Amino acid sequence: MGKAKAGVPGGAGSGKGERPAGIVHPEKPLEEDDRDFSLRPRNFAEFLGQAAMKENLEVFISAAKARHENLDHLFLIGPPGLGKTTLAQVVAHELGVDFKVTSAPVLEKPKDLAGILTTISEKTVFFIDEIHRLKPAIEEMLYIAMEDYELDWVIGQGPGAHTLRVPIPPFTLVGATTKAGNVASPLISRFGITCRFSFYEQKDMEAIVRRSAGILKIAVDEEGAALLAKSARGTPRVVNRLLRRMRDFAQHGGMAEITREVVGEGLKRLEIDELGLEKHDREILRIIIERYNGGPVGAETLAISIGEAIETLEDYYEPYLIQAGLLQRTPRGRVVTALAYEHLKLSKGPHEGNGFLF
Repeated sequence: MGKAKAGVPGGAGSGKGERPAGIVHPEKPLEEDDRDFSLRPRNFAEFLGQAAMKENLEVFISAAKARHENLDHLFLIGPPGLGKTTLAQVVAHELGVDFKVTSAPVLEKPKDLAGILTTISEKTVFFIDEIHRLKPAIEEMLYIAMEDYELDWVIGQGPGAHTLRVPIPPFTLVGATTKAGNVASPLISRFGITCRFSFYEQKDMEAIVRRSAGILKIAVDEEGAALLAKSARGTPRVVNRLLRRMRDFAQHGGMAEITREVVGEGLKRLEIDELGLEKHDREILRIIIERYNGGPVGAETLAISIGEAIETLEDYYEPYLIQAGLLQRTPRGRVVTALAYEHLKLSKGPHEGNGFLF
């Protein structure tokens, strides 16, 4: 069987234009390849928010370690920036195992997946981002790998071709997606644990601001932290980005501390309002109101109107607008609510009501 395993061709990143899956060993410090990496929590104690989900995962991890088994496969659902990749890293750290990461678009051929799974160590946490974009052939190979810890590999061509089962080490697949509805049902059914992320509460966002400010070695007063948290769309990635920009504004102004005044002026210069809406968010609402009488308008039409891809509209802009009560998705299209008119200080036309269809 050793020869058969060696015969699995290629590996992730072996093709032209591909990049290999990355691996992090728990005993080594995480590489700070990007500026956000140093702010990522390393363990559950540092991972703030999502309390119920975190508590359940701590139980599942503790039980798996007590049985000396790999953790069941984990499915993470939620909008961008809420911590799906970070949570996968934390899970690997808490388990004390290797962490290997890739994304579905990188896995172009079955040999790419085979190359990864035949080289991982036992109990590795294997993270696939954007798992809804897996190609069907790779998805089918993954079914057997997740259930039986084996790979089906076709040897030869034509009438003489036959299938060989290649054993692989038991591992934990962590699949992350912003579009759970686009993931095939057979794949979803193979995940034993499902975690759905929600936007973070104000108190958790303020705690994230204070933690990140400590790492960045910048002081933030209570009112400044509260305003930053309120203006960050309930999203840790956004609040960390804004915190860095406020640090720049404070430094430029000769301030030793990020105060409410610094944050207020900084948000004004970045064109972010008190609800955390950016210029493009307000433009979306204005277009629906001014061009389409408040809606309904189809997602494709709206995406063309604002000059964005429909995926960007649905994955980045709409979730928060809906969460904030400014936008509704209906069977006939997108409709703004009365709160959107109030926030933008716009009056309703004769055919515009309370966000309902006429």
